[in-house]
Parts: sequence; structure tokens; C-alpha cells
Amino acid sequence: MDRRLVDGGWFTTRELAALLGVDASSLRRWRTANPPYGPAYVRVSARVVKYSAEDIEVWLQGKRFDPSSAEAA
Repeated sequence: MDRRLVDGGWFTTRELAALLGVDASSLRRWRTANPPYGPAYVRVSARVVKYSAEDIEVWLQGKRFDPSSAEAA
């Protein structure tokens, strides 16, 4: 798979938390959950984690629910 990791925008944990409207501790918890939850991330160092805009988009699209496509109960 040809993925370019330097193109596009990158978000810190705090920036992504603000974008999603969750606490930064939620993202940290998601990364250590078993199984892990949340968008893919890159651990730059022991204290620095970055999320690519592309990975965030993919994760959010996977969570998307369209009520108009749901079958009638």
C-alpha cells in the first residue's frame, strides 16, 4: 500500500480532542484500550502522538450512520 505520511494535516491529541468534542484523556484511553479504539495514530516519541487528517477522515467515515439507509423496523 502506497501511503504518504507527510502529506496532509496532522493533529495533536489536544487538537483532535477539540475537533471531536471529547476530552484529551478519552483519546489517550482509546489508544491503550484492548482492543485499541479511535483513529490510527503515529507515535513520534514517548510523549508525542500525531493523528493524520486522512486517518481521522477514514475513522469518522467508518463510524458514520445514515438513518435514511436503515431498514424499517
